[in-house]
Amino acid sequence: MANPISLGLLLTIPLAPLAGALVAGLAGKQVGTRGAHTVTILGVLVAFVCSAMVLLQVLDGARYAGTVYQWAVVDKLVMEVGFLVDGLTAMMMVVVTFVSLMVHVYTIGYMEGDPGYQRFFSYISLFTFSMLMLVMSNNFLQLFFGWEAVGLVSYLLIGFWFKKPTAIFANMKAFIVNRVGDFGFILGIGLIVAYAGTLNYGEAFAQGPALAKLTFPGQDWSLITVACICLFIGAMGKSAQFPLHVWLPDSMEGPTPISALIHAATMVTAGIFMVARMSPLFELSDTALNFVLVIGSITALFMGFLGIIQNDIKRVVAYSTLSQLGYMTVALGASAYSVAVFHLMTHAFFKALLFLAAGSVIIGMHHDQDIRNMGGLRKHMPITWLTSLVGSLALIGTPLFAGFYSKDSIIEAVHATHLPGTWFAIFSVTAGVFITAFYSFRMYFLVFHGQERFHHKPFPPEDDHAHGHDDHHHDATPHESPLVVWGPLVMLAIPSVVIGYLTIGPMLYGDFFKDAIFVNETLHPAMKELAEEFHGPAAMALHALTSLPFWLALAGVVVAWWFYLVQPALPAAIARTFRPIVTLLENKYYLDWFNEHVLAAGARMVGTALWKGGDQGLIDGGIVNGSASLVGRLAGRVRELQTGHLYQYALVMALGIFGLLSWQLWPYFSSLMR
Repeated sequence: MANPISLGLLLTIPLAPLAGALVAGLAGKQVGTRGAHTVTILGVLVAFVCSAMVLLQVLDGARYAGTVYQWAVVDKLVMEVGFLVDGLTAMMMVVVTFVSLMVHVYTIGYMEGDPGYQRFFSYISLFTFSMLMLVMSNNFLQLFFGWEAVGLVSYLLIGFWFKKPTAIFANMKAFIVNRVGDFGFILGIGLIVAYAGTLNYGEAFAQGPALAKLTFPGQDWSLITVACICLFIGAMGKSAQFPLHVWLPDSMEGPTPISALIHAATMVTAGIFMVARMSPLFELSDTALNFVLVIGSITALFMGFLGIIQNDIKRVVAYSTLSQLGYMTVALGASAYSVAVFHLMTHAFFKALLFLAAGSVIIGMHHDQDIRNMGGLRKHMPITWLTSLVGSLALIGTPLFAGFYSKDSIIEAVHATHLPGTWFAIFSVTAGVFITAFYSFRMYFLVFHGQERFHHKPFPPEDDHAHGHDDHHHDATPHESPLVVWGPLVMLAIPSVVIGYLTIGPMLYGDFFKDAIFVNETLHPAMKELAEEFHGPAAMALHALTSLPFWLALAGVVVAWWFYLVQPALPAAIARTFRPIVTLLENKYYLDWFNEHVLAAGARMVGTALWKGGDQGLIDGGIVNGSASLVGRLAGRVRELQTGHLYQYALVMALGIFGLLSWQLWPYFSSLMR
């Protein structure tokens, strides 16, 4: 029997980054830049070490599920802070803290000289705390706290360079779009709490079969279907699924370290984690699962298309993130929750690597982010080149690399499911293999190979110093980044290669998630069929050499090489031939236009009508000012009766007495007349 996990150890994990954030944020001037990064890195390092210790205990069979602090009891509804630590939680804790630690170290070099240096370290540590509280929660209240906290801190991080109008627009856009998703999320939580009568995960899951028999009030819809779709709408906002994905590419306006932190291992994966955690509920509704499957398929395919035409190095990686989040969502819809979480883990390492490598290139290019101005950086930035190659190979699913095991498992899982949207999902994830390989190596070849274009810069960048930190160097020739920048790249490159090979067995086909994820294998046999076909990671990699995804990925690499190194004039010619399609992609399917000119304009019209007609007209004009005006007019008329002449007052009194006597004596006189 494994020893129980210490509550003190668990409390240390989220509180250590919180302490670092408070010191750097509230005493930043006192501790200085060195003190700020020291205390925050120390806090995240402590959290990572403790998370690794917890993971080892979980592997040994230890679990934790209990209350830390009871906040309030309303009727029979208990509101508390509590932890649920199992395989899913332990894995997320290690991934979040490790990637966060690498980002903290990287930030020392990237943000050097920035006037908001201490503030930035405070924000990223606070973000780490918020994400840890989310993944460690054992109840919906704490889940919602962590959910909203990561949204708030991401708003602060995306708009970190608040003097840039584009950054302010981007953080407000992210905030508003996430509020749309969060509205659905809180409705889903509300339905579960209203009918299950509890905020605790375990108690709510136990009532799942009973909830599945209920219908939505006034409709014949299944209550559990409505609740799960509402919960997933929250995931659509956080995990940037179509059509609530529009905020993520614009969030690249923030500093590169937060792109790696928010968009690789933490915020955008919160929705994937949440659906996996809610698997006992989602398994009760095929309608909800099919909805998840179709939305993920749309995101995986159509966001990949947008990555092809991007020229900003960070936006290419951002659209790659959108596409890969679509893959994870497809796995959730196929009831392959463990595969989705497995891809979440592998993706966190190689996507953080690609984001940080992009930041290293940006430093070397003196903050020019246009890949068309690069080329030939391989000999100037050898470490960044090699680690970028590793990240790209992992991303496209090269056999033996981390991304191969998780992405191929998703494709196989989709083939084994039987939902109505399966065929579209199969097409999306299969076609996405070629698209991913093409845009990934388009960026790789344009940046690191071919002609050196950085001397004459065919596409001069806009002069922008609003972000507040100067170029690190002033030599026109690109240069390798300092150790604090390339060191984290090397540390992230290692798991990008080996983590899939080492963990696919226990995570997908062992008992690592046995008490965290529930699958009805009778109705949803994807994982059962995958287990029957799995014969070890080496055999899986060898078999992949004969599979369609491998050849599609290879074809994507070869086409990118031919287009951008052998025949560089060919892409422009193709773009001219298919100009309407390119225009559609450049305008991102006109979703931003639709949101701004239709949805926002409609909301503005409704708001103006409520303001002018409701607030100013009815409330202010009718109720408040109208009632005051009526009283004033009545007072004016009554005031005319106040003449100040005593004989008039005496006459009125006499008439009043006469009227009262007449009213009282009238019944007597009327009886005499009868």
